[in-house]
Amino acid sequence: MIFTLTELEHHPIQFEVSYPPGEIQLSGDLTQTSDLEASGSATLLHNTLGEIRVRGHVKVGLNTACDRCLEPAALNLDSDFDFFYRPVIKKGAHGEVHLEEGEIDISFYEGDGVRLEDVLREYVLLSQPMRSLCQENCKGLCPQCGADLNKTACGCRSEPKESPWAALKDL
Repeated sequence: MIFTLTELEHHPIQFEVSYPPGEIQLSGDLTQTSDLEASGSATLLHNTLGEIRVRGHVKVGLNTACDRCLEPAALNLDSDFDFFYRPVIKKGAHGEVHLEEGEIDISFYEGDGVRLEDVLREYVLLSQPMRSLCQENCKGLCPQCGADLNKTACGCRSEPKESPWAALKDL
């Protein structure tokens, strides 16, 4: 679905869509486990030279690798989004573009409009937590032998044999 400038000039566009897993390409280690359901509206903002506001609600189940043990970690996204898009700025003679303080949160589009799939993909990727865990108390992997400490206890010493900070003890 594309929100074109010519259509948005006449009226806002309402949407309610559902994308099955695999229809929207996400990053390599992030997989969609349920339908991505989204609803909302796209509006052309007046007196802005083509700025489009897309806002709505998205709900989807995702799967990624745990950042501690590399086992699958389930993520559920169920929240509102609100994005602003402007036409791509043509570069000046020096190749630099000056952005004002409030323009940092604005995305840019090329062509006649904005694709809803791109908006949803951007929101899903930006909504990922800094650290994804399979369980809140995940113990991770042993730094020496690589054993999954959630499944088994290894016999490795907890301290490395030679610390990189050992030379500082002599000072």
